Amino acid sequence: MEREDLFRKISVENDKKMVLLVLDGLGGLPLNDRTELETANTPNLDLLAAESELGLSHPIAPGITPGSGPAHLSLFGYDPLKYEIGRGILEALGVGIAVGARSVAGRGNFATLDNGRISDRRAGRIPTEKNREIIAYLRERIKTIEDVEVGLYPGEEHRFVLVLTGDGLSDQLSDADPEVTGKPIKYAEARSEEAARTARVVNLFIDRLTRELAGFHPANTCLLRGFAKYPAIPSMNELFRLKAAAIAVYPMYRGLAQLVGMEILETGRTIRDQVATLKQHYAEHDFFFVHVKKTDSYGEDGDFAHKVGVIEEFDRWLPEILELTPDVLVVTGDHSTPAVMKGHSWHPNPVLLKAAFQRRLPAGGASLGAIACGPPDGQACGRVDMAEARAKFSENACARGILGNFKAMDVLPLMMANALKFKKFGA
Repeated sequence: MEREDLFRKISVENDKKMVLLVLDGLGGLPLNDRTELETANTPNLDLLAAESELGLSHPIAPGITPGSGPAHLSLFGYDPLKYEIGRGILEALGVGIAVGARSVAGRGNFATLDNGRISDRRAGRIPTEKNREIIAYLRERIKTIEDVEVGLYPGEEHRFVLVLTGDGLSDQLSDADPEVTGKPIKYAEARSEEAARTARVVNLFIDRLTRELAGFHPANTCLLRGFAKYPAIPSMNELFRLKAAAIAVYPMYRGLAQLVGMEILETGRTIRDQVATLKQHYAEHDFFFVHVKKTDSYGEDGDFAHKVGVIEEFDRWLPEILELTPDVLVVTGDHSTPAVMKGHSWHPNPVLLKAAFQRRLPAGGASLGAIACGPPDGQACGRVDMAEARAKFSENACARGILGNFKAMDVLPLMMANALKFKKFGA
């Protein structure tokens, strides 16, 4: 019996509520002897950690640095090695694009080209409004290449989506991204004979876009990766009998959630907005995925202080989530993005799991809904003796936790079990 067949066999429906809080790129490495989590002032997370099960999870396998797509897929209970999904399709779905059978989608970055070499892979994170202006400009100038229809769609900041539509297109392409600065434009390569024409069209598009954007510095070229056609993947309802919902700002994460059958809840751009959306729709679903992006963005930028700031902001809003008293709550990251590395890394993710039936129960600590410090909206903060908080939520504390080191794709099964949503397997 395969893993997915097991889930279909033992999953049951009940009224238990599960909340998965993902701070993208949460894990870090020390700067001045402390990671971002260890540096952040997080009284609410620390108090919660004192009464929760802690551990570390590997998104793919030890030593493997994951992309955001497979890392999140793992958290949703899927084997990322079985479902290798290109980021392009996720970005496309996330911005509401219908991708048909004749189409291939790719995720694009506007980038900066100086003296023939890439000097900034994100074009200084141009404002989203500027992105939209550039896409509108390009749509009027690049409509077809070799009878292949070119679709361009703005994303957040420097990101956009390219959708190519035509007969005989393939997604068996390498990324057109040097992945580091200081190198020239890298072109896509075909990974099969059938993909040769698609690679040629992609590379002609890169050259055409670069010519058209010659006067648009810093957004004067592009990087393309994650080419993909629409995949076949079972929904979370099919596997786990969950009525699942996603609260995410960035298109890729909405796209991935949509791909596995979650309802996408419209929300604002701040953590406060996302918490408000969770509270508004809490009665309508039994599983919520809440995604916080900026921890990853600042990690990729090497901005240690601002990554710390996002963690602290999340901590201030945590009490409002706890007031909902979810039956199972998990706080984790999809992957680590240490600011000192300016990118994703292979280091395992800190995981906090709080539920009624966990093995590590509090001994004289506060309850799940206890508040160390309330949200930043003028409400009074309660006082808690932090000596009761026996563990700070950090990489080191999680390394000593009862959950140990495990695969990220076991996070959701652990949540299901703690929510009594699995029946016994076998006699």
